[in-house]
Amino acid sequence: MEFNKNNNKLDKTLKRINVELRDIRRNPVPLFNACPIGNNIFRWLATILGPSDSPYSGGVFFLDVHLPTDYPWKPPKINFTTRIYHPNVNSNGNIGLDNLNYQWSPALTISTILSSIYSLLTDPNLDFTFDPEIVHIYKNDRSRYDAIAREWTIKYAT
Repeated sequence: MEFNKNNNKLDKTLKRINVELRDIRRNPVPLFNACPIGNNIFRWLATILGPSDSPYSGGVFFLDVHLPTDYPWKPPKINFTTRIYHPNVNSNGNIGLDNLNYQWSPALTISTILSSIYSLLTDPNLDFTFDPEIVHIYKNDRSRYDAIAREWTIKYAT
């Protein structure tokens, strides 16, 4: 009985992932993209273009997306593989985004999360940060913050 229950849940997960993949392919968003890596439906590569009105402009940022076998009931694990200077991204690429953590909802999709990450690039959440020094620079010396973020974008994302 337990085997059928687990199989049914995995079937629902696979169906949901395939629906999201089909939607991404049918309705591409020019600002970001995502697709499975090889034949592994649970591991995706995503890209986000740096917003034109930000120090990340012109950058292409790569993200690693791991979908759990109980997705969408559990959130994906998403991290930047491209280095980025940002108050909500730590040196390992982990992202401080409430939707990926304590505010996860099965109604969210890979596309909505990537859209949230894209928005985070121009509007950081200063309540969910990793590096107090970056936050301090962001709040108190915005031109310095922008210059460092731009330098990192040129160095790592172009």
